[in-house]
Amino acid sequence: MKNKILKILNDAKDASRVVAGVSTENKNKALSQMAKALLKNCRYILLQNAKDVVIAKKKGLSDAMIDRLRLTNKRIKDMAQAIKSVHGLKDPVGEVLRKWKRPNGLLIKKVRVPIGVLGIVYESRPNVTSDCAALCIKSGNACVLRGGSEAINSNLAIHRSITSGIEKFGIPREAIGMINVTDRAAVEAMLHADEYIDLIIPRGGESLIKHVAKNSRVPVVKHYKGVCHLYVDRSADLKKAKEIVLNAKVQRPGVCNAIENLLVHKDVARKFLPEAARALEEADVELRGCEKTRKILGGIRAATDKDWYEEYLDLTLAIKIVNNVEEAIAFINKYGSRHSDAIVTKNKKAVDKFLNNVDSACVYLNASTRFTDGHQFGMGAEIGISTDKIHARGPMALEELCTYKYIILGSGQIRQ
Repeated sequence: MKNKILKILNDAKDASRVVAGVSTENKNKALSQMAKALLKNCRYILLQNAKDVVIAKKKGLSDAMIDRLRLTNKRIKDMAQAIKSVHGLKDPVGEVLRKWKRPNGLLIKKVRVPIGVLGIVYESRPNVTSDCAALCIKSGNACVLRGGSEAINSNLAIHRSITSGIEKFGIPREAIGMINVTDRAAVEAMLHADEYIDLIIPRGGESLIKHVAKNSRVPVVKHYKGVCHLYVDRSADLKKAKEIVLNAKVQRPGVCNAIENLLVHKDVARKFLPEAARALEEADVELRGCEKTRKILGGIRAATDKDWYEEYLDLTLAIKIVNNVEEAIAFINKYGSRHSDAIVTKNKKAVDKFLNNVDSACVYLNASTRFTDGHQFGMGAEIGISTDKIHARGPMALEELCTYKYIILGSGQIRQ
């Protein structure tokens, strides 16, 4: 198996040198082909996905996790549309970020270039396969994809579809590599393949992220867990706050930008919490709360310190009453995962404090955290949402899949 994986990696490395030089026109033609192939093979992809869903149910995966896994006609159309959106974006490769001339006449240019080969290790969501492939092709990179066992049939079907026909546009099929075995040894091989892979991006559960970060010899950008917060301030529009809470928790609870903790200012807790709790419980959300919250919402489970750190990825929400915006900020910076956090308020001082001092990739005012998404940000798609601070932060798309090099133009200069 190791030799087979190394061949995929070596082929991807060779392909990356080809893709880096493909014109924007041909990259866009390949993307159009990929989008059409998804739609053309929709029935086949759905049949393969149905196999994965049946297996997931037998294994007892949660409803939220099965929702992440399940494909529908609409979701496949959305996947195709994401590729079309990437097609419509500006090609970052070759962009001159800065240029300047030195007194000795040297012209120095800082130019955006592809990273090379990206290794993507991910779980559950089959749309990651097509999103990552499209972003890598447009940014001039090759990729090696290793999806989770729970989506193996779906991922292989999508991969077969999107790689068919791209060679006629000068892009080797090997530029979108897929490891078709679910053995964990495949991940280990990728983590130690620093001669082939330039960057590893893990997307999945906390244990996967930690394992990759700890054991990889290849540089890693972490798509870490999403312990996201919503803080309802004392001057919030409470009707608007309730709508945002519901959307941020209920719309798709199994995704990383859904909220896991709700913070409420003490001055509005008695007015806001009962009504919000009724709406949440009608949506089958299990509530857990601090001691003050439980005095207002009798009968809910006590939240422990572990709960505040938990990424439930399900219909569970922990609630904490705080004294002020400063306490809310301190709580988020302690228990959050630097992903996405929001404040609902009409108070400018509270806004400024929150937006400037919450140490997260994305901070929101009067909006749901569910918008932390490459497509929603106008990036076409995303290869992940980085909770790191160096190189990339937040939704990663075309620009984040490039590095840069310096091009220096001279006319015979020598250093004295």
